[in-house]
Amino acid sequence: MGKKLPYTPNSQIVSALRTVWMRSRERGEALRNTGNTCSNCRVKQSKAKISECRVMEVHHLHGHVNWGRILKVIREELLCDPKELAPLCPDCHKCLDGRQHGPIMPPEHRLKPEKP
Repeated sequence: MGKKLPYTPNSQIVSALRTVWMRSRERGEALRNTGNTCSNCRVKQSKAKISECRVMEVHHLHGHVNWGRILKVIREELLCDPKELAPLCPDCHKCLDGRQHGPIMPPEHRLKPEKP
């Protein structure tokens, strides 16, 4: 067994995002709008195992998905350094997220380091 990484690997993030994309309402609507038919050659998606086109893909018309940029934002905003994260109860989290000047935790709410 390999050593567990201290961070979430990019491959795991991309896999989760692809799952969200494949199940998205936007992708489903694009497929429904064409009747599961290729916009280019008009071949139709089939549920049969032996067919011309088993799974229809959906192409972004304004360029490909920039995985590098997406991963950078996720790493900076969501999967940041654990030192930048503070576990909170739902009430405190709601209170801090609702602040107008950002989620700044007042010193009186910060945990003091435990002595060994």
